[in-house]
Amino acid sequence: MDITESKTGLILTGGGARAAYQVGVLNALRQILSDAGFPAGDNPFPIICGTSAGAINATALACRADHFAESVRMLVDVWANFTVDQVYRADTLGIVGSGARWLSMLTLGWFMRRLKAHPPASFLDNMPLVALLHRMLDLPRLDSVLSSGKLHALAVTASSYSSGRHLTFYQSGKEIPPSKRAQRETIPDQIGVEHLLASSAIPFIFPATPMFYEGRREFFGDGSMRQIAPISPAIHLGATKILIVGAGRAGGKSEQPITQFAQYPSLAQIAGHALSSIFLDGLAADIERTQRVNQTLSLLTPEQQMQTKLRTIKTLVISPSERIDEIASRRVKYLPAPIRIMLGGIGATEARGAALASYLLFEKGFTKELISLGERDTWAVRDEVLAFFGSQ
Repeated sequence: MDITESKTGLILTGGGARAAYQVGVLNALRQILSDAGFPAGDNPFPIICGTSAGAINATALACRADHFAESVRMLVDVWANFTVDQVYRADTLGIVGSGARWLSMLTLGWFMRRLKAHPPASFLDNMPLVALLHRMLDLPRLDSVLSSGKLHALAVTASSYSSGRHLTFYQSGKEIPPSKRAQRETIPDQIGVEHLLASSAIPFIFPATPMFYEGRREFFGDGSMRQIAPISPAIHLGATKILIVGAGRAGGKSEQPITQFAQYPSLAQIAGHALSSIFLDGLAADIERTQRVNQTLSLLTPEQQMQTKLRTIKTLVISPSERIDEIASRRVKYLPAPIRIMLGGIGATEARGAALASYLLFEKGFTKELISLGERDTWAVRDEVLAFFGSQ
């Protein structure tokens, strides 16, 4: 089975700790492709695109694109052994310095402003993530795999708070011209840790990341914000077929069960709903748009298709078959006590507020369960996976 010549793209979406699901999908893909005779050292994804936590997984894969199986095993090892203190400060002092002050600003902002208190930058301090990224990534190796042709391109998306622009930074082995569309741009750049910190800076939860762009400093946050076309970066980089790994249930299935007598939403429930809109809705809409374009092109003659810039993009979507919120509600007890107490104050430890907790549950009790779910869901569509990689 020859899949190395096709421009296959991989899109890993955002979702904080939910990105553990992606690792399970990748691990099952590794096994499925190996069983089908695909060499363990070859890379099935010449184009890799990531947003938010998916950007971190995407870059880790890209850095070891010369040995896909080894890269996936490394990701499994990291995600199956996660503790929150690898991503953000969860000790009492750290919580007092960030989360507690942030919540105080919501309730006593007028008073703190009169005292000229320095406002906290975010709900949580994610400085530990910097050390984790340096341990996970071998960025000089990224240059090597790109120059050798083992990888065609890597793209990481972030959103500028300063200018309002939605930017996809990409690094490629061969020159690819940048593009500019409504509300989004693609820009060639040397991908670094700062891009990943920016892309994964969940709004309000983690601090914005400063980066210099076009000679000026801008502050960037999570790439899932204002991302109206998550599939477009892979298409711009040359992908002819794309595998997309989602962070929420596909097919319009609700993440929340509907009850007859709903309670007034807690702060955590509202925040979780907002984050779900950021991380999930844009992808679902873009997948539907791609399918509509494919259907339209199928109605055209070959001559008519030659006259349009649009082209058919084969897609395969793998997304959770179970409600991640529900899994998080069972696993929130594994969070360190200071985090659990603070989240409990806004309702995030209740079942109805578990969506917010699911983005912050970087604990192996939760991440292992998501890895297992990703593996099961991928094996369940094994025939579709083989058909996807077997088609040119």
